Amino acid sequence: MEADYVQRLRMTFKKDGAARYISHLDLARALERALNRAKIPVAYTHGFNRRPRLQMATALPLGYTSEYELADVLLLEEMVPETAQQQLMAKMAPGIDVYKIETVPVSLPSLQASTVASSYVATPLDPVDVPKLKQKIDDILASDSLMRQRTRKGKVREYDLRPLILKLALHEQAEQLPQIEMSLMLKPSFTGRPDEVLMTLGFDPLDCRVHRTLIVLQEQA
Repeated sequence: MEADYVQRLRMTFKKDGAARYISHLDLARALERALNRAKIPVAYTHGFNRRPRLQMATALPLGYTSEYELADVLLLEEMVPETAQQQLMAKMAPGIDVYKIETVPVSLPSLQASTVASSYVATPLDPVDVPKLKQKIDDILASDSLMRQRTRKGKVREYDLRPLILKLALHEQAEQLPQIEMSLMLKPSFTGRPDEVLMTLGFDPLDCRVHRTLIVLQEQA
């Protein structure tokens, strides 16, 4: 069947405020509703259960904030990206800020297949022993492997966390709590998770604020 879309727009957006507490599915629905209300000529899939041709790069865990989320939408008619952004933001839900829209080639691989890495900043909510935390970070970086377990659909799988950590550092701030900066692998079936790194450092992930700062795609690596 011949494609009925003529343009692919890539949205870069922030997710914070009240939006930090909505799920990945609800975020997708919020984007879909805004696109519809903004009268963006979105292409739809064919078949009985037609869906907007909207795809997000990767899920952001509930409670996390972000300054760099990505979503692609396919259009039936071409639009000037700046016009699409203005119309979309006029109808967007609170806490979601689409601050950049650009045209990308329709032929590019899907966003989910293109992700390479993701960067985060984690801020502990309580004071920490900085020298002790620095030593833990050094120990992780010096390790050849960090065997851990993940449970999915009732099945326990062992994996090595160490190759999933591309960067891990402690950033101290004057009169403020230190921040843990991390860059983690983000590839299909080869993804590092901030909560697992925080647990390895001795934190309960719920005792930290986690903020995504970047998603790196294959064409940018």
